[in-house]
Amino acid sequence: MTLDRDALFIGGTWARPATDAVLEVVSPHSEEVVARVPEGTPADIDAAVAAARKAFDEGPWPRMSPAERIEVVQNLSGLYAARLEEMATIISTEMGSPISFSNLAQAPAPWMQIEAFLAIAREFPWESTRPGALGADVVVRHEPVGVVAAIPPWNVPQFTVLSKLVPALLTGCTVVVKPAPESPLDCYLLAELLVEAGVPEGVVSIVAGGRETGEHLVRHPGVDKVAFTGSTAAGRTIGAICGEQLKRVSLELGGKSAAIILDDADEATAIEGLKFLGVMNSGQACVAQTRVLVSRERHDAFADALAAAIGAMKVGDPLDPATEIGPMVARRQQERVASYIRVGQDEGARLLTGGDGRPEGLETGWYVRPTVFAGVDNRMRIAQEEIFGPVLSVIPYDDVADAVRIANDSEYGLAGTVWTADPEAGLEVARGVRTGTYGINTYTMDFAAPFGGFKASGTGREFGPEGLAQYTELKSVYLSAPPA
Repeated sequence: MTLDRDALFIGGTWARPATDAVLEVVSPHSEEVVARVPEGTPADIDAAVAAARKAFDEGPWPRMSPAERIEVVQNLSGLYAARLEEMATIISTEMGSPISFSNLAQAPAPWMQIEAFLAIAREFPWESTRPGALGADVVVRHEPVGVVAAIPPWNVPQFTVLSKLVPALLTGCTVVVKPAPESPLDCYLLAELLVEAGVPEGVVSIVAGGRETGEHLVRHPGVDKVAFTGSTAAGRTIGAICGEQLKRVSLELGGKSAAIILDDADEATAIEGLKFLGVMNSGQACVAQTRVLVSRERHDAFADALAAAIGAMKVGDPLDPATEIGPMVARRQQERVASYIRVGQDEGARLLTGGDGRPEGLETGWYVRPTVFAGVDNRMRIAQEEIFGPVLSVIPYDDVADAVRIANDSEYGLAGTVWTADPEAGLEVARGVRTGTYGINTYTMDFAAPFGGFKASGTGREFGPEGLAQYTELKSVYLSAPPA
């Protein structure tokens, strides 16, 4: 089966691109081209926004009842569920996620999002009446925000696409999706499902492209809202553009999350949890628990045990079901992670396992060795900057208050965990850490609850009723008393 494509998905139909420019999708494992697809240009973005604008301003989608839109999205859910295995394989092929992770999260979690948003939409207060303060009732309406630019990253492409697309569709918005150039293939399958589900023409466009194409979409005057997931640096640029234009924006950005290990925590349970949470998706996850905070009394023993566990994880071909850590998405990312490992050594952190060399037995592919540093000072760059690879820093703390202080000593505030035998103690720690999501003895995103960050980890929220509301504008209608 070829993954090549020769058309763009513009306005719900397959369209000839404006130029002959091509994106080559390269396997992070073999370093070979696995597909060639059109590279979207600003001209293609103009066509996509024009289609979305017309569909919103003149078309049926925003004027349908919520129940009618829910029916179409329910169709999408059923179609999506039938293609989970195919979606997982495509994602692992294009960006290197271990197939075990793709089968667990990359494909099923987006489908779970659809189902969760459907349940929320059925109970959402689209229009309500409340007593006014001036003697008459007021009708409060949630109306669609308009044309949405949805810009996902390459690391969890479907997860981040559907966290924007599904609530936008349910609220009556039209959408232009700009996938990352490293991972456009999964969105082509999504486009097929949207057509089959009955999404009207014009409502969704998908135009993969690079930075210039993305910035053109963000700046486009026909776009009413930008929903972006990616780096904090890019988020700052997007936020500035949207602020200048008074354009609605939600930003899900970087993280440097801390896992606090209390002294009563079971070591084996915490380490087994961190094997997943610390290096999930080969460490290419914004919520990864990359700072591991342990009391000085337990630091050395815990760090050694963690390093033994991380060092024993299988690194290799992402399509091998036994693989636990795959390659980095691109050579630049491999080089970035390796450079941070060297920085950690230069800063004086103690390297327990890993290093900046290529894993043994892997002659090709953008691999790095899973790495654990001990004795890390939280002021070091490896503790402050998002590495986005399988690199963990074990940091000693003096007492629980010191652990909370260290966890908060970061420009980020996206996720975090605490590990303890006492849930009440864990909840007290959770209350003290300035972060948008938190877990006690685990970490997950519940799609019925809001997800997003404090500080430089972003603005706005995804999931839950709060995530659906991000794609609406509030309108108040004052009902005057009838004339006497």
